[in-house]
Amino acid sequence: WESLGVPGPLTPPSAVCVLYIHALEAAMFGRTEVIENSRNPDFLRKFVLDYYFEERRTCALTCEYDVDSKSPDLSKHDFLGQAFCTLGEIVGSAGSRLEKPLTGIPGRKCGTSSSSLKSWETDVATLQFCANKLDKKDFFGKSDPFMVFYRSKRTGRDFTICHKTEVVRNTLNPVWAAFAIPVPLGDWDPLHPLFGEFTTSYRELARGQSCFNVYEVVNPRKKMKKKKYLNSGTVTLLSFTVEAEHTFLDYIKGNPSQPTSLHYLSPFQLNAYSLALRAVGDIIQDYDSDKMFPALGFGAKVPPDGHVSHEFPLNGDASNPACRGIAGVLEAYQRSLRRVQLYGPTNFAPVVNHVARSAATVLDGSQYFVLLIITDGVISDMAQTKEAIVNAAKLPMSIIIVGVGQAEFDAMVELDGDDIRISSRGKVAERDIVQFVPFRDYMSGGPGAGLSMAGLAREVLAEIPDQLLSYMKARGIKPLPVPPMSLETPPP
Repeated sequence: WESLGVPGPLTPPSAVCVLYIHALEAAMFGRTEVIENSRNPDFLRKFVLDYYFEERRTCALTCEYDVDSKSPDLSKHDFLGQAFCTLGEIVGSAGSRLEKPLTGIPGRKCGTSSSSLKSWETDVATLQFCANKLDKKDFFGKSDPFMVFYRSKRTGRDFTICHKTEVVRNTLNPVWAAFAIPVPLGDWDPLHPLFGEFTTSYRELARGQSCFNVYEVVNPRKKMKKKKYLNSGTVTLLSFTVEAEHTFLDYIKGNPSQPTSLHYLSPFQLNAYSLALRAVGDIIQDYDSDKMFPALGFGAKVPPDGHVSHEFPLNGDASNPACRGIAGVLEAYQRSLRRVQLYGPTNFAPVVNHVARSAATVLDGSQYFVLLIITDGVISDMAQTKEAIVNAAKLPMSIIIVGVGQAEFDAMVELDGDDIRISSRGKVAERDIVQFVPFRDYMSGGPGAGLSMAGLAREVLAEIPDQLLSYMKARGIKPLPVPPMSLETPPP
């Protein structure tokens, strides 16, 4: 975090920033170092937070200053100002850098806060091992060796399994297939084959194939029983390469405009459609650059001739069905209820194909489409919808289905594809791109309604990052580099 342009008394303050994370109630997350005698403090301390695309996390940056007192009690210091934002707003801002005015002192301009975000980059190491002269374990044959890899935890005393190789049958000199493991900061190991064990580190493995990476496999029990015991064979590192593993944040970084905070007071506050749209839309709109959302209706008789349509624009403009922000979608939805006549059946294929046509025009990874379908009826064109989803699975898009009402949604579970990948005419979908959630599972009245909406949003959005990454990886698309930012420090 940075705090810029701070006004104050003639003597510049000694400033500190305190970060609060708001969930059900505000909780202090941490505070920066104190910057003495500066109206434009540039804080060095970074806050490391868990980022969840599917959750809306509000942050509050509070600036306190005090020239003389060293008390850790914030009430002993003078209040300077505060700023509020969501992590999604920072991620969605240009260069992941967001500026907001400091507020909190009536009648006074408190200055500007600037916050930036950097994703925790993860590398992936690709390794391949072989073994030589392992012990013979099978009475009538040789052995069926495999290796289990354990990574040390932060304490250095406990270990957790991170990979298990395939079994190579009937051999004492196996060559295992190459495999990839995410590499965190610091060393990770040890490795434990069944015939014995050996310990190494990331630093040693990074040397690649060499005399340093030939390991004796030692069986502790045999070593205790046999004085002349040396080892139960050796394991040799055949190859070791490391490359950057791109994250979800790498792909959604671009040059979007600053997100706009939308607080739409709908007369349909208890309407399930509005609640579901708000719960999902309030989070996902932070990641859209122009905040223009095409909104389509299906299953209604539309003017002027009253024909049944499954692909009509909620705003009435067939040439441009986009609405400005989630509030614009809600407004268009409410207006359309007054001008169309709801009418069955419930067909999904037209809207799926509508979005698929748009997605098919930008296959380079520069855009990713998320289709949110809210429905209260059973599906009437299952075969056509399956085919549309199978075809869409190779495109940069995901589909979220929220079922409202008390209808049976067995068919929606089938479209979800978590248990059995969806197929059509013998063709299996390339990716799982559908997530279905029944709204009634998160429906509650009174004070708990907000919490239920947060749970709904988490459920329907949790798979989006992995679905986006699966598309990018399958096509070898790498994130676009973020242009360097030029920072100008205002004069004191």
